[in-house]
Amino acid sequence: MRPQGRSIDDRRAQIWACLQGVMDPELDESVTELNFVTRVDVDAADRVHIEFRLPTYWCAANFSFLMADDMRTAVGRLDWVKAVSVVLGEHMYADKINAGLAEGRSFQETFGAEADGDLDDLRQTFLVKAFQRREVALLSHLVALGQSPEQIVSLTLAELSCLPLDDTGEKLVRRYLERRAVVGSARADATAFVDAKGTRLSADGLPGYLSGLRRVGINAEFNGALCRGLLAARFDLETPFVPRSKATPASPGGEQVP
Repeated sequence: MRPQGRSIDDRRAQIWACLQGVMDPELDESVTELNFVTRVDVDAADRVHIEFRLPTYWCAANFSFLMADDMRTAVGRLDWVKAVSVVLGEHMYADKINAGLAEGRSFQETFGAEADGDLDDLRQTFLVKAFQRREVALLSHLVALGQSPEQIVSLTLAELSCLPLDDTGEKLVRRYLERRAVVGSARADATAFVDAKGTRLSADGLPGYLSGLRRVGINAEFNGALCRGLLAARFDLETPFVPRSKATPASPGGEQVP
């Protein structure tokens, strides 16, 4: 019996909230905002079933597996969830990925000699890139507000958190702090702004550093727009999505998105 106060709608809402925090590793955007997640089911035994799709049939297998694994991990942290299945549809490696996920195998175990590198290394690489994109957005905002390079590079994380900022600035700070620990200590007294190796930024070098990172941001924005365009062109976003993978049939009563 379900604990009182936890309806099926409440549980679905919790699952969607977890998925909101799962990012496309290359774009650093939520899989829900990108419209990748298409169905969420919760059965009477508190087992969760998730279905998702990607913009192209040939999206990289390691990216696809990584997102699926991150979804399963995020939702599995909910204390009431007994099991999580994640199914990828409309993809050239869907059956292999879905079988590996269902059997609890790693990417390397699933693809064997075909596996290109370690998934944890790939995840770390894109976490660093996400840190850089979030950092340049925040730094650019602070510069636009009139903060000098000397003021910016002298900030600690505690001081950064206490800066009087508008709503946009506060959101940028929150997003930056979510990734700050990727490159070094995130203690309150640690330097707020560092490079990808954890080295403190210099005031003199800040303009050049920002210029380099902006190029990373422009590429990410282009890729994000491309992915959205490809997804819209590939699928009818006005009707529910039905995956063609043979791994797991959809269960009745599940929540779908167009």
